[in-house]
Amino acid sequence: MKPGEVAALVQAFQADVQRLLGEIGQVIVGHEEIVRGAVMSLLAGGHALLEGVPGLGKTMLVKTIAEALDLNFSRVQFTPDLMPADILGTNMIVEDERGSKYFDFQRGAIFANIVLADEINRATPKTQSALLEAMQEQRVTVAKQTFVLEPPFFVLATQNPLEMEGTYPLPEAQLDRFFMKLKVEFPTREHLHTILDRTTAAENPHARKIVTRERILEMKELVRRVPVARPVQDFAVRVLEATHPESPSATPASKKYVRFGSSPRGAQSILLGAKISALMNGRFAVACDDIRKVAPACLRHRIILNFEGEAEGVSTDQIVAEILKATPEAK
Repeated sequence: MKPGEVAALVQAFQADVQRLLGEIGQVIVGHEEIVRGAVMSLLAGGHALLEGVPGLGKTMLVKTIAEALDLNFSRVQFTPDLMPADILGTNMIVEDERGSKYFDFQRGAIFANIVLADEINRATPKTQSALLEAMQEQRVTVAKQTFVLEPPFFVLATQNPLEMEGTYPLPEAQLDRFFMKLKVEFPTREHLHTILDRTTAAENPHARKIVTRERILEMKELVRRVPVARPVQDFAVRVLEATHPESPSATPASKKYVRFGSSPRGAQSILLGAKISALMNGRFAVACDDIRKVAPACLRHRIILNFEGEAEGVSTDQIVAEILKATPEAK
């Protein structure tokens, strides 16, 4: 591509993302980084996990993102009695006009572009695992039949902290399939006033549809074309290696508190997130600062603490912060 064409594509990408974030901001108060991370996950072809105590607006945030995108949307409320067939679908016996009976597959809620998995850690591990194939391979297998999910396919899951009653921790294999884990914090006093003004008025605001399905697919394709210099990619690799306690580049905190480090999916997420960060900032090349911006959200759920780390209340965010500080850009 010519430099002028590249500049136009980057400018259009940046403008569409800003329009999308601005429209979501008309409804959602604060949580700018959470919304930004969720949009990044969508454009990277990944999924996002939102964690926070009840009442912070996680479900409203996801529904607003879906309203601002011209995509099919479905919601699944995860409960202890939810079964995999409730999500994926099942074969039903159907009778035709002649009285003949046959099996017909009734599609579940997973067959949508955006799927809200609400309170995902309220369901049993068996039901949680029903999402594994869909999240990784964008397809569903039921009774030896495979059904391909229409792109883009995006799971936005919300979960309560594990200390809450009636929760089941997500399996590590499923956590690894989330592009980012985003922590929803309690709003500030100013944001609380704005929330009260909007939610206690006669009419509640709603987002307009801003970006079409075709445009999202175009933006996802552009993300993959952003070049990454080898030294920048090497920085991301060394950050990932430092999460492993047995690695020579591991930090003191990693060696002391980490049981298992991130999988290669962590590096893939960091690199794709960094590409989107560069495009959002009007650049068609990734810098080390882009790696630093996205690394915490991409790695916090992929690091497993040992007993000592759990006992001392060390967070994976602290581990990642130390790694980013200790890892030099050039080696």
